[in-house]
Amino acid sequence: MNKLPDNETLQALAEPNAKRRIILPDGTPLPQLGQGTWNMGDAAASRKEELETLRLGVELGMTLLDTAEMYRDGRSEELVGEAIKGIRDKVFLVSKVYPHNAGGARLVRSCEASLKRLGVEQLDLYLLHWRGSIPLEETVEGMEKLVRQGKIARWGVSNLDTADMRELLSLTGGIKCAVNQVLYHLGSRGIEHELLPFLEDRGIPVMAYCPLAQGGSLRKGLTAHPVVQAIAGRHQVTPLQVLLAWCIRSSNVLAIPKASSVKHVLENASAAALELLPEELAGLDQAFPAPGRKVPLDMV
Repeated sequence: MNKLPDNETLQALAEPNAKRRIILPDGTPLPQLGQGTWNMGDAAASRKEELETLRLGVELGMTLLDTAEMYRDGRSEELVGEAIKGIRDKVFLVSKVYPHNAGGARLVRSCEASLKRLGVEQLDLYLLHWRGSIPLEETVEGMEKLVRQGKIARWGVSNLDTADMRELLSLTGGIKCAVNQVLYHLGSRGIEHELLPFLEDRGIPVMAYCPLAQGGSLRKGLTAHPVVQAIAGRHQVTPLQVLLAWCIRSSNVLAIPKASSVKHVLENASAAALELLPEELAGLDQAFPAPGRKVPLDMV
């Protein structure tokens, strides 16, 4: 296990995260770097460090914690619940509902089960995990009911493409959608052609999951690229920090990288201080160009 930094170092690392903010449609500011918890909460041997890592991330300014009922069948929510004991007021808590639970009484039961596992009375943000067979109109109606009941403060969606978002926003109450959480990283730039501009025009932030890419070969291909390596060397940072800084270069994108070790969460937090130069962004654009046409939404 890695040694925790002293208070002075913690404060210095947290400062950039305190300055980099995205704004939700209701005016709520959030840090551009949060914490994801996919595949966390399952192994007893690593639980202590996972808890320490999440709590340290909050101290470092990464106060948004994202989880889901799907993650490890609720065990990730239980982990997050344990991690935020005593610091609930410092945390912006996000969870997600399965599509087949996203309507009627099932939506209420799923939300209540998540609240119980997390040990809280209210979620700050509740997301539809992806679109299923339940009509969006029913999901919006159910989400608004949860808001009125005080179980959630606001709601949003995940893995919805532009056509889905157009449909959602046309519904009564659909404009209350706070975010769209989608896959986005340097090697997956499809949202830049249509979805990202669409959301920006309407003031709806993107929450980027897997901002460091998923899978050893894909991530290795990004981090080993000469352009990424050169930028990392110039700034004396790691290639992963370059990827993360690239992802949050826009004020309408917040990223939720996962970290299951102290070393990794410190590295993630430090990426908030990295400002890529225009010529460096241009080099990354040339090495990893965004598609020039509409492509299917990437999902994992």
